[in-house]
Amino acid sequence: MTVSDPLQPVVDLPGVADAADSARTALAEVHRHKTNRRGWPTTAAEAAVRAARASAAIDGGSTELPGAGQVGDPILTGALRVGQALDGDALAPLVGVWQRAPLQALARLHLLAAADLVSDDELGRPRTGDGVGERLSMLADLAVSSKAPAPVLAAIVHGELLSLKPFGTADGIVARAASRLVSVSSGLDPHNLGVPEVTWMRRHQQYSDALKQFGTGAPEAVSAWVILCCAAFEAGAREATSIAEAAAG
Repeated sequence: MTVSDPLQPVVDLPGVADAADSARTALAEVHRHKTNRRGWPTTAAEAAVRAARASAAIDGGSTELPGAGQVGDPILTGALRVGQALDGDALAPLVGVWQRAPLQALARLHLLAAADLVSDDELGRPRTGDGVGERLSMLADLAVSSKAPAPVLAAIVHGELLSLKPFGTADGIVARAASRLVSVSSGLDPHNLGVPEVTWMRRHQQYSDALKQFGTGAPEAVSAWVILCCAAFEAGAREATSIAEAAAG
């Protein structure tokens, strides 16, 4: 990472670099799991569903998958659509868009997440005013230019989107999906096997409180948020390991 990288001060905060290293190690181990050497698509597919259910729950949606012919909870339905876009053959094209034009990728994620929540003319369109456009542009530039460790960049993208609420609906699902795009595109979790969303769901109050503090920009609050996200990546790797072991029988 260059000295001029805007995230260097974050990486230098106490505990951040070690937390990022631990997250990277945990996810690398999951990818080396014997089941995932060839059978990683099975782990990834199950991880996508678990992530969608947890992400929906964080935003007040249901975790119950609808039966055949049933109309599902709109928040969960949107989260599942996002999960499908982050799995299988759909993943690589979306990652490509993220790497070239993050704002387009965010618009696509919102279209999927909020299709049953807002009118068509609101889908993929950020709010106007409050400096939303400018802040989104700055975040997009950071996403494609920063050389910070991937867990740190993923945490910052995640936190900034949650704080900014650029669309006004389904922002949490979009933010957590964007964190996944950073993880995949950076090589941190290339097959999208981890499920950090489960930890954020189980520690919802801590997650919410840490986000509020992150929004203040205070160094200790930023480090606490990044370390919390790194811990979720580690726990998400353990969740992925349990999926792989179950698949192995």
